[in-house]
Amino acid sequence: DSGVALLGGETAEMPGMYAPGHYDLAGFAVGVVEGDRILDGSGIQAGDRLIGLPSSGIHSNGFSLVRKLLENHDWSQDYGLGRPLGEVLLEPTRLYVKEVLPHLDRIKGLVHITGGGFIENLPRILPEGLGVTIQRGSWPILPIFDLLRQEGQLTEQDLFTTFNMGIGMVAVVSPEDVDLLEGSFLIGEVVAGGGVEFSG
Repeated sequence: DSGVALLGGETAEMPGMYAPGHYDLAGFAVGVVEGDRILDGSGIQAGDRLIGLPSSGIHSNGFSLVRKLLENHDWSQDYGLGRPLGEVLLEPTRLYVKEVLPHLDRIKGLVHITGGGFIENLPRILPEGLGVTIQRGSWPILPIFDLLRQEGQLTEQDLFTTFNMGIGMVAVVSPEDVDLLEGSFLIGEVVAGGGVEFSG
């Protein structure tokens, strides 16, 4: 799906997930980019916009907590999710390469919303002295995250530090490029200061 060669992998130890004699195979990709085309975020400035690409579900992070919260649930039931819980949890991670690659010349920064959620990942692409404001309600939060919030009595801080909350990748663009990526949402903007704040 991403047009890359699988060159290697690693084994992962996940207590409680793999019994003795069971194993997991994981791959990784190695990329090469010309130095003058690296997206290092240095061109990001206050007033730039954050556009979010929807996730397909939980993606590949936060599953230790998900398993703990939902271990006693019946995966064949839908719990208001619109389809069985097991199907929702096993939804493959959405890949963004083909959508984003043609527009890299107009994108100032990209960040996957993975482990650490919005709060830990977004600051990694910002120059010093800048932060972001995220507009609550500017994209649909998937029902699975509401279920997790209820079952774990999680706070907003917990949710946005652990899960993607329905946004799998964020691109930072100039204000005139907010419609650059089809199917995306305008979710916030870069501001002077630091960190991640929520408004609305």
